[in-house]
Amino acid sequence: MVQLANMVATKLNKKFDVLYIDLEAQYAYTIKHIEELKKLPQIRDFYHIALPLALRNAVSVLQPKWICWEEESKDLWVRTMPEDSINIQNCPFPWFRKGEEFEEFILQFAEWYQEKYKTKVACGVGIRTDESLNRFRTIAFQNKKILFKDYHWTTKLKIQDKYLNVYNFYPIYDWKAEDIWGAVSKLDLKFNYIYELMYKNGVSIYEQRLCQPYGDDQKNGLNQFRALEYETWGKVLNRVNGVNFGNIYCKTSALGNIKSCKPNFMTWQEYAVFLLESIGIYNRDLMRHYYRKIKKFMIWYKNKYGVDVKDIPDTAELKLENQKKAISWRRIARAIEKNDFYLKRLSFAQTKTDDKELHELIHKWDNLLYKNTKTDDKTLQKLVENF
Repeated sequence: MVQLANMVATKLNKKFDVLYIDLEAQYAYTIKHIEELKKLPQIRDFYHIALPLALRNAVSVLQPKWICWEEESKDLWVRTMPEDSINIQNCPFPWFRKGEEFEEFILQFAEWYQEKYKTKVACGVGIRTDESLNRFRTIAFQNKKILFKDYHWTTKLKIQDKYLNVYNFYPIYDWKAEDIWGAVSKLDLKFNYIYELMYKNGVSIYEQRLCQPYGDDQKNGLNQFRALEYETWGKVLNRVNGVNFGNIYCKTSALGNIKSCKPNFMTWQEYAVFLLESIGIYNRDLMRHYYRKIKKFMIWYKNKYGVDVKDIPDTAELKLENQKKAISWRRIARAIEKNDFYLKRLSFAQTKTDDKELHELIHKWDNLLYKNTKTDDKTLQKLVENF
């Protein structure tokens, strides 16, 4: 989209600006491509943002958000700070605060930019509806948005109830993956070489993603990160909590996917024990936490229904398992797979003992949660606020 904009700007003898938000833990080839784009002749100002933003981390319960470019973690940065970046040392935005969300920042930037130039602003966004139903809904349905000249692929921005004199434009919203690569070929456009490596590694052109790799959808390709840029992967491994867990289990129900990764040669009982032992390799305290609660779960069923450990079935009727009305090794294994700290899938409620134990885990491993962290998990959010 940026290169196409450069072609149009050349014909119209106009300049335009680019906003790029650098999320730190990214492919080296992505940054190399960004440096190529900076050289396009019609770009006036290239805002290379390297500020400490809070980002989603879907591969860890203990660190549901992580902060890129955080000064306190400088020795763990995946890359050195880009020399021409806007960072915490030279930040020109009086409204910026450490740990704010990506979505917050782009709206605040849009307001700042519009006030700076005192004119109506068009912001080109290179999203494609082919990648996301939510994106399609944003563009297709017009009843809840203000358009620019009735173009359905535009949206007027607002912060809360205040509309800005800024419109988002989605010029390639209806492009398919074939259109993207057709344009690259026919127009001889530059492209991020990491796509080529993804393709060679078996990822189709329809599944390739470049966003920060720890999000809810992006985590599904986390194992690609290690395969494509192993040098970067070594640094990423030490940077974000739970990354190696995500690399191993990104295709399983451990990270919210429906499919379990239980091998066919294992029973559900063997698999449950295997999961506990695997957790113990990385975090023995967490393994003991699960072990104690599972043991309590078994004792309750023995006292209530006379079901001894040796009598626990490998599977029960799935409907009863889902309704938490039957004990089985599959139900136990799935609870561990889901990384359910409170084991609510085994009918446990959140307790003060669990909260205390989670606090102890947080204190034992520094920088797992931050006071300004935001998370979708209400329980964790409450703990963070009281931390």
